[in-house]
Amino acid sequence: MNQSEGKKVRLPGGVLAPSSESKRAIFRRVDHLSRPSDEGKVLDSGPLRVDVGRRQVTLAGKPVDLTAKEFDLLLHFAEHPGRVFSRAQLLDKVWGYSHSGYEHTVNAHINRLRAKIEPSPNQPEFILTVWGVGYKFRDQ
Repeated sequence: MNQSEGKKVRLPGGVLAPSSESKRAIFRRVDHLSRPSDEGKVLDSGPLRVDVGRRQVTLAGKPVDLTAKEFDLLLHFAEHPGRVFSRAQLLDKVWGYSHSGYEHTVNAHINRLRAKIEPSPNQPEFILTVWGVGYKFRDQ
């Protein structure tokens, strides 16, 4: 029997997951399945609009081209305005893994995202740095 045919665990919603999958990965899968549909959900913060169902972002009515990961990062921030996230937390929540050696990835994505959505990336209005801790999305 090969690995793909190994033991499976039945999750809510009838989804089968490999029994070798970590508890954290299984809980992440269950959490995703139990969330309400994002169809039609739109998050606004001043001139910035995030259309979750369409995975589209506009700034002052103009479309902003984001990569899939930039969109996921912005969405995570927009869903939690005012909450501070460390780089390690963002790696876990947005990338789905945690490894201290990859925290520079978060910085690079934040910088690229700021270049696309901030009127002045050196003086950000949306994604703010909390020195010594991490980043947060501005309060509504």
